[in-house]
Amino acid sequence: MIDWIKHAFAIERDFAPTAEELALAERLCREIVRRELALPALAFLEMSRPLNSLGAQALHYFTPVLSTIFDAPQCTRMAEFLDRRGSIDWLCRRLEELSRA
Repeated sequence: MIDWIKHAFAIERDFAPTAEELALAERLCREIVRRELALPALAFLEMSRPLNSLGAQALHYFTPVLSTIFDAPQCTRMAEFLDRRGSIDWLCRRLEELSRA
């Protein structure tokens, strides 16, 4: 009877992006590092960590507008990536790795 609530507050421990999410996030991280914006991006990501789900929902909301500049399916995929727990940690780690290299 209580089986449906068993995973209501479960936290995704081993975050791993899908292949499509990995390609998008990798491209984003490489572009941030190429423009030498890794430090401001890391600060922004750390500050917005509690709001990552809200940011993902905003990205869903603005997808029709952003689709004039970016590919709409990629915007949706990035929003789904950001909506998952662990995505901000993954992005921060990847930015740090790329900026060290």
